[in-house]
Amino acid sequence: MIEIVYAEDPHCIEDARTIFREYEKWLGLDLCFQGFEEELQTLPGKYAPPDGRLILAYKDGELAGGIALRKIGKGICEMKRLFLRENARGSGIGRLLVEKIIEEARIIGYEKMRLDTFPPKMGKAVKLYESHGFYEIPPYYENPYDGVLYMEKIL
Repeated sequence: MIEIVYAEDPHCIEDARTIFREYEKWLGLDLCFQGFEEELQTLPGKYAPPDGRLILAYKDGELAGGIALRKIGKGICEMKRLFLRENARGSGIGRLLVEKIIEEARIIGYEKMRLDTFPPKMGKAVKLYESHGFYEIPPYYENPYDGVLYMEKIL
């Protein structure tokens, strides 16, 4: 059974920290330029309502993945930190999380959603984003890594 939940209580916030740390380790890139440690310590922080969301997925009661949303400008939000544990990949949970975060962005009233991704490591994610209407755009912030892809979707 798959359960999608808002990370609001202390247990879920700790699970969000866990999944985000696993994401950083799996990615193999230092995210300090994004203030990653401070982000973890202050969760839900910039992902808190009313402008943000922090959402987790559980499969058969076990933490499977997560996704987040934050405001980055007037009418513009950013999808962040989509990550699934190895045993959850290919199960459709990633698609459910993306659909949920898009739905939440529309409910909040955002007009556009942006994201960045790293195709050398996240090729399957790019296909998932494209299947939901995301398209490539010029960089909207400075990233120290080569190969980052920036995408946007009109909501």
